[in-house]
Amino acid sequence: MKNVEGYLQAARKEKSALLFVLIDSENDGEGSATTLAREAEKNGASAILVGGSSATDQITMAETVKKIKGSVKIPVVLFPGNVTGVVPGADAILFSSLLNSENPYFISQAQALGAPNVLKFGLEPLPTAYIIIGEGTTVWHVGSVRTIPFDKPGLAAIYALSAQFLGMRFVYLEAGSGAKSNVTPEMVAAVRKLFKGFLIVGGGIRNKETAAEIVKAGADAIVIGTFIEKGGSFKTIADIVKTIESIRN
Repeated sequence: MKNVEGYLQAARKEKSALLFVLIDSENDGEGSATTLAREAEKNGASAILVGGSSATDQITMAETVKKIKGSVKIPVVLFPGNVTGVVPGADAILFSSLLNSENPYFISQAQALGAPNVLKFGLEPLPTAYIIIGEGTTVWHVGSVRTIPFDKPGLAAIYALSAQFLGMRFVYLEAGSGAKSNVTPEMVAAVRKLFKGFLIVGGGIRNKETAAEIVKAGADAIVIGTFIEKGGSFKTIADIVKTIESIRN
């Protein structure tokens, strides 16, 4: 697919809000990633994200991306936790800077190392500020994150504003895979007030009620992953999609 960013923007205008399903390539036992991708598309997901903060096996990831790409028509977008997450075959990549990391490697160095392969593989880069909320998750640990507490929405908002001033067109507020709490609607609203680009929110979203609150607060897209991978009903995808598409901001 060409111009994934244009597709997402157009879909956002049509549907009010989008659902992305995140697939961890390291959990692709017996082709489960392909099954999940097909079911996600069937139930209304607008894109498939492939990656994970601890995914390091490039061969497995490349194979997973290839299989998923051959089974769905919606965009397949890489969501790398490191340079090992940059593989061929996808449509685009969330070219992300972990803005609130205390390790400069995750802010700019990994991006410099990965950029040549983004170009080589013909991946469309989606310039993204990745902002971690809360603590105790894998991405918090691996990314050496300077935590933004859930009850400090103003901190997330100023990070998002700085991302906008740096030219990033996407912001991803992330509570982390398997997070016990989701990013609060109050924080989403605070970020939305300042950030004019495409706002993605993920982590800890397990039902349509939570999804609706986050979309009403201003999210353009929400991400679910762990909940489905651990046996959550595919019907949940359909319920979330139906609910968030019915909201008119």
